[in-house]
Parts: sequence; structure tokens; C-alpha cells
Amino acid sequence: MPDLTQAATIPYFFLAISLLVLVSVLASKASTWLGVPALLLFLLVGMLAGSEGPGGIWFDSPYVAQFLGTLALAYILFAGGIETDWPTVRPVLRPGIILATLGVFLTALLIALFAVHVLGFSWLEGLLLGSVMSSTDAAAVFSILRSRSVSLRGRLRPLLELESGSNDPMAVFLTLAVITLIKDPAAAPWHTVPLFAWQMLLGAGLGLLIGKLTVILVNRLGLEYEGLYPVLTLALVLLVYGATDALGGNGFLAVYVAGIIVGNEEFLYKRSLIRFHSAIAWLMQIAMFLSLGLLVFPSHLVPVIGPGLLTALFLMFIARPLSVWLCLLGSGFSSREKILIAGSDSAAPSPSSSPPSPSWPDLPAPK
Repeated sequence: MPDLTQAATIPYFFLAISLLVLVSVLASKASTWLGVPALLLFLLVGMLAGSEGPGGIWFDSPYVAQFLGTLALAYILFAGGIETDWPTVRPVLRPGIILATLGVFLTALLIALFAVHVLGFSWLEGLLLGSVMSSTDAAAVFSILRSRSVSLRGRLRPLLELESGSNDPMAVFLTLAVITLIKDPAAAPWHTVPLFAWQMLLGAGLGLLIGKLTVILVNRLGLEYEGLYPVLTLALVLLVYGATDALGGNGFLAVYVAGIIVGNEEFLYKRSLIRFHSAIAWLMQIAMFLSLGLLVFPSHLVPVIGPGLLTALFLMFIARPLSVWLCLLGSGFSSREKILIAGSDSAAPSPSSSPPSPSWPDLPAPK
């Protein structure tokens, strides 16, 4: 990364960012012709621009990538929540919660079994790998479901949105529990269960509370300039995540719940604010996957490419389908629907442009 303490490097820094974003936007259009997800192309653009690619941009800071990823996912989840229709989500609440908790656990356990018996990992190493890979990618699922070319009927779309937006807490819980066991093998893993319950309850509670507060502020604050309302909602998204995480709750769940609450209420400039957050979500997706691509050193992938591909194939064709099948027993979903749900984290056609915004009317501005 350029040294920003030197003023002469700042124009080049801006130039690099603008070119990377422009190339990513063009790549999203090309994804339709190539039949590959746009997010995969964003990642590839970052790798090509990275230290071992033609771009030669040196970037080796996991902490910066984590910060960008956390910030991006918060806005992506809020945008996904604000476009979620609660009446369609309510009927799939039970299977969605089961998939987001038991489904994640079963996926992690199956990957751990594969890692131990096929790759030669220890049990704790296998469980750590499984925990990291157990949840679906909310950014990828939301971008695919918002595509003009993807139209899912019935309970499929709300179930996929709910599960992908709420399964991170379980994956984080499993990851932290396994890391605790690796650092202290004598520790009792069940001691983290109350922490998980607290994270879920606090995340849902604060998301509900601040979501309601957001609607009240937007409707009653009476700001003089319309352009300040997007600024207000941007700040409130960070408030939801920051306050929840600081109190020990799950910030991602809180942001998603807040988005659902806001999106299912009537408020000023609703259509324009939803469009604004949709655009912010796209920008955040580009930023997140570009930073992940920049972080990759392709030469480091060569020794692990075989085990990595085998694990990915096992996840796609065995672990994820089996866990989904077990979790949805008696749910009324057909075999074809279960296959689609199981493949929700796999490659699929990506949107070539922003999805159409819902046709909710704007409320009149206060006099």
C-alpha cells in the first residue's frame, strides 16, 4: 500500500482506487457473458492488482482487510434486511433458524470429519476449518437473489435470505469455541453456550430497538435537507453494529434485524433511501472482495490447492446438501427445493446491474 504520510502519493492512491472500482463495475457486466458470479470477478481483479499480479499493489494487512470486511458486511446485511418483506419471512422463520444454527453445526462437523480422515488434520484443526467454512456468504447470496435474472417463488427466496443473513453468529460461536480449545485444551467448550445465547438475544433485541428508533428519527426529525437522511441512516447502521458488539452481542445479527424492521415500516423518502443503501451495498461488496483479492498471494496457494479444492467439493456436494436435508425433514420443501437451498453458497449467475427498487411510495416531506 502507498505511504499516505507523503502527500505526493495521495493522487496515485486515489487513482488506484478509482481504477480498481471501475474495472470491478465493468467486470460485473462481463459476469453475465461469462456465466460466473460478479463477486468472484471482484476477487480476481483484486488478485491481479495485488503484489504478485500485474498491478503490483503490495497489501499484506489482515487487520485492514478484516476492518473493511466487517464494515462492508454490516452495510450489506442492512441493505438485505431493508429489502426483506417480513410477511413472506414469517412462514419460514422456523426452518430458517434451524438452518442458521443446527445446519451450520452439522456442516462444520461434516467438514471436520473429512479433514481428519482424508486430509490428516487433528480433530481441533478439522473443527476449526469446518467452523470457518460452515456459514453461507451473505454478500454472495444477497447479490444473487437481487439479480434481475433470478426469480424464486414461494418460500425459497425468503428462506435463503433469512438463513444467509442470520447464520454468522453460529459460525462465529463455533470458531471462537474451537480457538479456545486449541489455546487451552483443558477448557470446557460448553462454557461458551451462555455467551452464544447472550449474543443472539442482545443482537436481536438491539436490532429491533434501534430499527424502531431509526424509523422514528427519519419521520420526526424534520431535517432541512433531504440529503442528510442517507447520512443519518449510514450513521445508525454503524451505531447498531458498534453498540451491539461493544455490549457483547452479535453486531451482524443486530444490523440485519434492524434492516428488516426499517424496511417493513413506512418512513420519509423510503424509495430513495432503499436505492441509496442498495448502491452502498454494491460498493461494499466491491471493496470487500477487492481487499480479499489484494490480500491473496497466489504463490502461497500452490501447496494447498489440492486439499482446498477437495474440501470445497466436499462442502458443495456432501456436507452442505446433507446438513440441509437433515434440517428440513418434515418442512414441506421438495427435493428440488432442498437441492437449491443446499447450493445457495455455490457459484450462480450474478446480477449485471442493480436490481429494481421496490415500488413503495415516498411519504411527503414535513412542512
